[in-house]
Amino acid sequence: MKIFTGKVIGLQAKTATVAVERVKIHPIYKKRFKRSTKYHVQDETGVKIGDLVRFTDSRPYSKSKKWKISQVIGDGKKTKK
Repeated sequence: MKIFTGKVIGLQAKTATVAVERVKIHPIYKKRFKRSTKYHVQDETGVKIGDLVRFTDSRPYSKSKKWKISQVIGDGKKTKK
């Protein structure tokens, strides 16, 4: 069972587009850089753009949608200290 955490960047009817960022290290130069992947996720909870969500794999809902939101972690707003 795969579990990812990402940020909602787009909304459609019952579908959310979630971007998952990961840090990749260059094999020779050891520089770190960000890479992101977009996933189409089944949205039954009613999330908003900018929300942080945790989603898992599930049955296929459509050709490109094979994930389901399991938990809304936060609203994506950063707090100042």
